[in-house]
Amino acid sequence: MSDQIYHAPMVRRAAPNFRVIAMIVASAMLMENVDATVLATALPTMARDFGVDAPAMSIALTSYLLSLAIFIPASGRVADSFGSRTVFRSAIAVFVAGSILCAFAPTLPFLVLARLLQGIGGAMMMPVGRLVLMRSVDRKDMVSAMSWLLVPALIGPIVGPPLGGFIVTYLDWRWIFYINVPIGIIGMIFVSIYIDEVKGKAAGPFDTIGFILSGISLGSMLFGFELSSHEGQGSFAIFLIAIGLLFGIAYLRHARKHPSPIMDFSLMKVPSFGTSVIAGSLTRITQGAQPFLLPLLFQIGFGLSAAAAGQIVISTALGALFMKPLAKAVFRRVGFRRSLIINGILGTIGYGLCAAFRPDWPMPLIFIALVLSAFFMSFQFTAYNTIAYDEISQERMSSATSFYTTFQQLMLSLGICIGALALHASMAFNDVETPELGDFSAAFIVVAIISISATIWNLRFSPTAGEEISGYKAKHKKGAAAGS
Repeated sequence: MSDQIYHAPMVRRAAPNFRVIAMIVASAMLMENVDATVLATALPTMARDFGVDAPAMSIALTSYLLSLAIFIPASGRVADSFGSRTVFRSAIAVFVAGSILCAFAPTLPFLVLARLLQGIGGAMMMPVGRLVLMRSVDRKDMVSAMSWLLVPALIGPIVGPPLGGFIVTYLDWRWIFYINVPIGIIGMIFVSIYIDEVKGKAAGPFDTIGFILSGISLGSMLFGFELSSHEGQGSFAIFLIAIGLLFGIAYLRHARKHPSPIMDFSLMKVPSFGTSVIAGSLTRITQGAQPFLLPLLFQIGFGLSAAAAGQIVISTALGALFMKPLAKAVFRRVGFRRSLIINGILGTIGYGLCAAFRPDWPMPLIFIALVLSAFFMSFQFTAYNTIAYDEISQERMSSATSFYTTFQQLMLSLGICIGALALHASMAFNDVETPELGDFSAAFIVVAIISISATIWNLRFSPTAGEEISGYKAKHKKGAAAGS
């Protein structure tokens, strides 16, 4: 396939359309994020309808994670073969079909199978949606477009619980899945109108063995990380994580010999991509721990109701929204490297400040602190998500998006695991059965230390990294010319 197929969309599409494309992709991801968090709220009610214990319903969540882990690595190859528009539109259709089956589920096993189908759609929506954006947006608009993609990730976990509570209280839990249908149909129509069909070059035979090895590895680790936050599941979680690591090692040995591995670790040799993956992973561990620790702190440590805790946590969504219009101007003025270093430190201070929260603090002060913390971290992820693709060629873009999304999902789940382990370790050290304020402080300090360690990698970015995207160097040259 000629190189023209990679660059045609970049030439043809007018710059203002990047907002439409970004919103289409963001809306699909928001549907997926809200669906997962809404479901968690409804599990007790669903358990009564199915005649099972509430803990047994957790399989409805983990089955979805299992699908994600297995199919995300294959998403780039599928998009190259069938076209990014076709795959993205089909992913939405599969997700909607899975939602309909979930709504009609008469038994728990039926629901689990429907959630597995939903997960296949979700696994393709996340990386292929990002790929669609990468291939459809001019480089000068990448920062603004990428900032939109953070909104679903940050708003979904915030909007989900209260929406789930409303649906369970006033409607039927099946409406959790029905609401995805009109959103998905509208999304497919807009994808057909606004998004171009772009295929990639064939890179060799499909890596079937790698697909199996990576699926078992990632599925076991994600399942294990998820279970680690559940009481009494520690031993099984450790077993699953160990299985995941063993199959991960087996995959790495296999990938060295395969001409086109399902997950291309040679991408880590690309400076901006490899550094962004490592630094971003360290920061995402902390980002994954915060939504787990904060509600527990406010409900157990402060004694607030779930509703009151949810109202405070909304601050994180506000911080992300405030960041969106400012990112591009900051990158243009100071560049990516300096922004990542300074902002990373400020964001970590915001995380660390959570360790000092106490019930006698004024609630407006806590709210403002969380808004600022979310502001800095949202900015940081916009930078990582954008600079990662600065040196990636169009030919490798599909592999890069699936690789990056896999690590993104893995690290967010690992964050829950580390947050839970730090909390339980502090409880064991203090010999208490219920976490106290000091235990939450210890957990927040642990994840803040992990976040600050990303600074070491941020320092490794080139001072000129992302200059074409940000316009930083161009502005510097213009000023120098004027002064000469």
